[in-house]
Amino acid sequence: MTPAKITAAASGTWTLGDLPVNRLGLGAMRLTGNGTAFHFGTPSDRDRALGVLRTAVELGVNHIDTAAFYFSALRSANELINTALAPYADDLVIAVKVGPFRDWTGEWGTSARPEDLRGHVEENLRQLGRDHLDLVYLRRMRQDSIAEHFGALAELRQAGLIRHLGVSEIEPRHLAEAQAIAPVVSVQNRYALGRFDPQGEELLRLCGEFGIAFVPYYAIAGDAGAEGATARHDDAVREIAEAHGVGPAQVRLAWTLAQGPHVLAIPGTGNPDHLVENVAAGALRLSEGELARLEEAHRKVAG
Repeated sequence: MTPAKITAAASGTWTLGDLPVNRLGLGAMRLTGNGTAFHFGTPSDRDRALGVLRTAVELGVNHIDTAAFYFSALRSANELINTALAPYADDLVIAVKVGPFRDWTGEWGTSARPEDLRGHVEENLRQLGRDHLDLVYLRRMRQDSIAEHFGALAELRQAGLIRHLGVSEIEPRHLAEAQAIAPVVSVQNRYALGRFDPQGEELLRLCGEFGIAFVPYYAIAGDAGAEGATARHDDAVREIAEAHGVGPAQVRLAWTLAQGPHVLAIPGTGNPDHLVENVAAGALRLSEGELARLEEAHRKVAG
């Protein structure tokens, strides 16, 4: 008998505002290119990228993270999502980020002004073929205050273009600033095993207290970041992976999800085999001893 495939439901669920999602989702950044990140390297194989998206949904992934600025020379993540998945399933939640932007050549522009954000939201709507966006993150671009930018998005939420709001790349004080303007359902910051950051730990804690989702990016990559999944795994990660008969990336994802029921994972991949492995990580349960060992490895960089 062929064993049943593990689906994203094994990771558990969380509700983003009023939108339930499985805690293991998909980041769309790596769908567009075969280089080290979405804006480098050669364009991805179109059929393969479309297949990854369709397989993800078949495996129960109902939370996809994307952005209009995720594109390579010939590929747009939003266009791929639209082509592969529209008309969209009722339970599919698509989150986008606004704030950063790139021109038609791919070059990065300066941070968007508050008055630019409506245009950025509308561009995502056009590319995705939707009349509203489920979740929009304001990605902070080193501004000291996010109040004006977040306020502009709050107005678009009131106008019905956005259902829920999130914030990204913030410090704890920015969360409080945003919450004073409109409800925040999710925080998306860089956070990974072995990359200890006191502010990240504080945001993780605060989100748990407030019932806000905490969504790490580069959770697999660690210090490698946009360069891709790291091969520099700690001994603890490699040994625990071997004990479970899984890959180190799956251990990293399982550790991420073990940080709290409010923690979601959005590993990005354009590889169908990696997609299946990432989804299966949602079913991996680490023992208390294994989690303690990984926590020690995580915090040793702060010593």
